Formats: sequence, C-alpha cells, structure tokens
Amino acid sequence: MASKRFEGRAIRLGDDVNTDNIISYRYKSRTIDPRELAKHVFEDIDPELPKKIRPGDIIVAGKNFGYGSSREHAPLAIKGAGIRVILAESFARIFYRNAVNLGLLPFTVPRHFVERTRMWDHIVVDLEKGRVYNTDSGVEAAIKQPPNFMWRIVEAGGIVEYYRRHGRLPWEESQ
Repeated sequence: MASKRFEGRAIRLGDDVNTDNIISYRYKSRTIDPRELAKHVFEDIDPELPKKIRPGDIIVAGKNFGYGSSREHAPLAIKGAGIRVILAESFARIFYRNAVNLGLLPFTVPRHFVERTRMWDHIVVDLEKGRVYNTDSGVEAAIKQPPNFMWRIVEAGGIVEYYRRHGRLPWEESQ
C-alpha cells in the first residue's frame, strides 16, 4: 500500500480558479498528453509558475476550485506536473470527480487554513491522522479520510488503471 503521507510546497491559489486558469483552451484543443499540458499549467495565472512547480507540490486554493469545463484536461495537467494533492475550501463537483478518476487526492480544508498559507509554504498531509499542517505558518486543520474505494482508485493511478488491473470497479469488490 502506498504511503498515506504527503509533503510538498504550497502552490497557493485564490478563489474561483476555473479550468481555463488551470490549463488554457489553446492547449486543451491541441493535446491530452499530461506532460505537454503540465508545461502550461497555471500559465494564465502566472506565466512563470509552470517552470517553478516541482513534483510533490501541493495546491492550496480557496472556494470553487476547478469550475468550468467538464473536460479532464485540467486535472490531467495538474497530474502531469507531478502534483498529487489538492487542498481547497471547496471544489466544483465535476472537477472533484475528474480529479479522483485520474488519481489525484482532492480534500476540502477550512478557510483559515487557506488564508494562513503562502506560496511555497511547507505542507504536510497525513491521511492516517486526518490532518493537514502548514509547518511554516503553524496552522493545521482536519481533513476527512477518503473512502476506501476512492483511496484504491488513487493508489492505482486512476479509475481506468484500477479497472485494467482488477477487471472491475472498486465498489464492485463487495458484491
């Protein structure tokens, strides 16, 4: 079983980050290659940001993260950049679903955690304890454990990979 602890630098974003802010349509229309998309992730927010992101970084955002297009390009670009965890005050429902299906871990966090996090702060996500920590600002918050089926999807790298490996969906295991 994969580790249930993640550490990385915060990519601090604001409220209402839409899918075009994550990856511009000009790239969505060209490719679905995660590595290519990652070269332009968050480029419309900060043109230098794609060059600064490192695998393991953790997104910390405000409310309504990922609203807009239902295409999977936005979470695919995030995954292609090596980001596994997204912490936000709230998510657009379709983005949340796409993120999990692609093997990302989205968690809601309270507003005070978002507000007290700055760009590149050190973040620790401990799923065993159900807590997130910003070791630079000292703020911490509770997060809900992902349901077992969701964790199995993420651990496999996404729903398609899970199905390839097991020949069934994770919620079908108990049937």
